[in-house]
Amino acid sequence: MDLTADALRRLAANVVDVLDDGAYRRVLSDEHGSNLIEVRQLHESALQLRVAGSQPERWTETVQSMLGIEAALAEWKRRVKPFPWLARLTQHLRGMHPPRYPSLWEALAHAIVFQQISIHAASAIMRRTVQTLSAPYETESGALHPFFSPSSVLFSADETLRAAGLSANKIDHLRSAAAAVEDGLVSEELLAGLSSEEAAVKLQAVRGIGPWSAAVVLLRGLGRLDVFPLNDSGVARSLRELSGESDLDAAALLAALGPVRGFLYFHLLLGRMRNLAPGGDDSGTA
Repeated sequence: MDLTADALRRLAANVVDVLDDGAYRRVLSDEHGSNLIEVRQLHESALQLRVAGSQPERWTETVQSMLGIEAALAEWKRRVKPFPWLARLTQHLRGMHPPRYPSLWEALAHAIVFQQISIHAASAIMRRTVQTLSAPYETESGALHPFFSPSSVLFSADETLRAAGLSANKIDHLRSAAAAVEDGLVSEELLAGLSSEEAAVKLQAVRGIGPWSAAVVLLRGLGRLDVFPLNDSGVARSLRELSGESDLDAAALLAALGPVRGFLYFHLLLGRMRNLAPGGDDSGTA
């Protein structure tokens, strides 16, 4: 569970998704209110979910999808066998499932904020934006922040958003995505009936969402494992470092991984965070 939560949250700077004292915690909100969820690993094949607040049962399916609990990993394990470096990485990260954000809006917002800047810079900006736009939820272990809503972006002043570190372009793009979600131009229900290729085209109708961002949204927001955001300098660097092959044929690798190619994204993410390149040690933190 900790590996999956780390892949979801990226860095410890994340104030929405918190992993502490063996538990993953966050606040989930909808029109019925906010609830604190806590997930613990009881043993290798069992997780414990606790939900504080009213109507807790409404979050069970959401948490299952966020932690990729029902993802079938047998196909991934079969397809990585011809690639010793990837089979080794898979073994190091055994138990990780493909995570996803709890809403399309959260996936869109992350894709926009993380565009074209380093993961550390983007994480710092996202943290400040969350703290600016969402009120803290007090818990026994400290305050947690729900993810900010589309309306909070639409109705916040430019000065407020710029103070969080967002550029003028990112503010415009976040508002475009927020309006698209609020107006129903894009929705999880609408995209569910489309192929990944069709869904990517639909997402790119949102200002600020290009091919890379659409792929990230489909993978991290909708759990489409047949999608991989290839045109990414960080991905290319991770492939070289973790495989130990300077001339790795990425296109051939993705073709061989087929319908589970998106799971490679998370292995590369955690592989770099945990220093799992050949000759490295597992001393990295996320």
